[in-house]
Parts: sequence; C-alpha cells; structure tokens
Amino acid sequence: MHLNAQDQDRRMMRRFDMRLPAIVRLEDSGEFYTETQNVSARGVFFYLDRAVAAGTRLEVTLTIPPHVTLTDPVRVRFVARVIRVERPLPSSRIGTAAMIEDYEFLRSNDIPNFFSGLREEFKGAI
Repeated sequence: MHLNAQDQDRRMMRRFDMRLPAIVRLEDSGEFYTETQNVSARGVFFYLDRAVAAGTRLEVTLTIPPHVTLTDPVRVRFVARVIRVERPLPSSRIGTAAMIEDYEFLRSNDIPNFFSGLREEFKGAI
C-alpha cells in the first residue's frame, strides 16, 4: 500500500484524545458550541450538528486545561480549513476534521466564558 505525502504527514502527527469545550465560528452560519474529540499539532476533530463543506475556513477557540499545560489553563484561537467530513452518526452529529492554518494565544478576558456559553446553549435545547 502506497501512502501519499499528505497521508504520511497526517500519521506522523501524534493525536491526543482530548474532549475540550470549543467554540466553532463559521463565516456565514454563526457560532456553535461543541467538544473536540482529538487534537494534534496540525489539526482538530469535532462533531457539529450540520454539514460543513471540505475547504471551508472556520475559527475554533478552546481552552487547554492545567493537567495538559502543567501550569495555568491556556486559551487558544485558531483558523482552520475543513479537510474531511464524516457521515452523520445516528444522533445526526457530523464528524469534522480541520487542519490548523494559524493560531494565537488569548488572554482570559479576550473571549467569553466557555461554560456560561455552553450553559445557555443547553438551556435552549431543553
């Protein structure tokens, strides 16, 4: 079996199974609260309740917890491009893999509190 350069590069990056609260912003569709499934130095995988076309640029903001950073929590925002979209699960969640193109570290007062946003999102769903 022959692997192309992209597949080889993808497999060389170690993936970390990390379920972290994340805010995904799409230019035309607004903001969505989700949770990452895994993260690597070059990409992230998460589920959305809608399909996003491969090639779509999006912005993801998340907080890396102290048990990972071994210091204070670190908030990071990155621009990524969707590279793969998986078939919906029975719950209609759609797996989305995105390649990180650029990132920045944020001060804690630069973005809204994740948990208050998640609380509001789930309150509307009940």
